Amino acid sequence: MNNYYQLQLGPLTRKLPLIPISTDTAIASFVLLGDDELSRTAAELIKPQLPAAFDYIVTVESKGIPFAHDLSLVTHHPRSFVIRKSVKGYMREPLEQAVNSITTKQEQRLVLDGQDARQLRGKRVLLVDDVISTGDSIHSAATLLEQAGSYVVGKAAILAEGDAAKRDDIIFLAKLPLFKLDGTIKG
Repeated sequence: MNNYYQLQLGPLTRKLPLIPISTDTAIASFVLLGDDELSRTAAELIKPQLPAAFDYIVTVESKGIPFAHDLSLVTHHPRSFVIRKSVKGYMREPLEQAVNSITTKQEQRLVLDGQDARQLRGKRVLLVDDVISTGDSIHSAATLLEQAGSYVVGKAAILAEGDAAKRDDIIFLAKLPLFKLDGTIKG
């Protein structure tokens, strides 16, 4: 069995371990947290593909945070926002939205602090993540932002996993296949 997938992103190469997520499927585990070189490189590579005009970058915690940070810097946007996965004590009048993710077993909540929602009202938002798989998380995040009165003008990720690579509503740098448990690529 092949235990790794080799990802090439611009000049960088990473070996991603294959992790079973069901009785017949494994994913290549892409963990951006701590890989500052990859995050910054991805931000530089995707910048030319982004919509020309947006006010803020928003991501869902947690692995998309470094990418949102670096993308904000390379596009000269001094502020980004993070949609959390639970209500935090500092939040006032938070907005919430349900979501199911390929990497979690139960329903989660996406939460936008009420103060952030007010700042995003009427603004053009670029929604970003590290990997888009089923699209459920990014769709739920977009729904939450629309509830806040924002206009999602683009959705971007470093990688599009499985069927997400066939979508025409997201911007991404590379395809990430799904795998059979023996390490071969599915479909």
